[in-house]
Amino acid sequence: MRATIKDIAKKANVSITTVSLVLNKKDSNISDETRNKIMKVVDELNYTPNKIAKGLITKKTNTFGLIIPDIANPFFPEIVRGVEDVANNNGYNLILCNTDDNPKKEEKYTKILIEKCVDGIIFISTSKSKDNNIKLLKKYNVPYVVLDRDVDNPDSPYIHTDDEKGMYEVVKFLIKNGHKKIAYISGPKENTTSQKRKNGYIKALKEMGIPIKNTIIREGNYKIDGGQYCIKSLLDSKEEFSAVACANDLMAIGAMEALKSRGILIPDDISLTGYDDIYISKITTPKLTTVEQPKYELGRISTETLLKIIYGIKVHPIEIKLEPKLIVRDSVAVKR
Repeated sequence: MRATIKDIAKKANVSITTVSLVLNKKDSNISDETRNKIMKVVDELNYTPNKIAKGLITKKTNTFGLIIPDIANPFFPEIVRGVEDVANNNGYNLILCNTDDNPKKEEKYTKILIEKCVDGIIFISTSKSKDNNIKLLKKYNVPYVVLDRDVDNPDSPYIHTDDEKGMYEVVKFLIKNGHKKIAYISGPKENTTSQKRKNGYIKALKEMGIPIKNTIIREGNYKIDGGQYCIKSLLDSKEEFSAVACANDLMAIGAMEALKSRGILIPDDISLTGYDDIYISKITTPKLTTVEQPKYELGRISTETLLKIIYGIKVHPIEIKLEPKLIVRDSVAVKR
């Protein structure tokens, strides 16, 4: 039978209040002798606290939910690590939910986390996500933070990288290296980060007076096979291009493999860039020029923001935009 605080108090010959103070580390006025006696009994009885009962009293479960769209994408684990580190350092546990970029799974997990009475939720929405889940969280007064991908709800706390600026910088780098015919592989058109990155691509070309050619723009899926498919489509179209900018590293890696399979050299024949700076981009052949997102910082700051909301601290600004960084490696050459 599970030991209780009452059992500890009886065996240690102290009050229940004294035991509670010691177990909750509010025992500054209790002697070391009494404290040590209580902890010895705790060990003897193999006592573990009833967190459900404690939650009913405090109305807290010390648990966060984190909803992500693709656990297989190497971009997300570093974000998860940032979230988990801050959560753990503040006495919170983490429930991780993977939606496979499926809005129905996202809604299902949102409801499950609400039912589990989590203290707050951080979520990276699916590409086709609406604001239904935000409305649900507001209805049940669950604190939340939107991470990476925007949702159609302007008063939601939102932490992200400046994606338009990041893509603008990498396309400007290609232009500075003499490339004017730059193909583009975007993410899903419904995805807000895809839209912002494509805007950065268009902005860089327009700024330099380079016409936008829709015939060398393709829509991918943020996965390796999407990059492979889009490059094959571009090559088969017979359109001319000397460089390809991809909306993430996974598609760039897929594009790299497809180009190699056609006997096309990178960067001698075609220059190639990615976005995210996942760890694989450092070990491809050639090493991939890309844009670094501060992934750990995204996770850390989103969790610190959620904690502020839980503690009743006003969050300002409501949108936090982190800086991207161009990472120059070996996949871009000067246009000959």
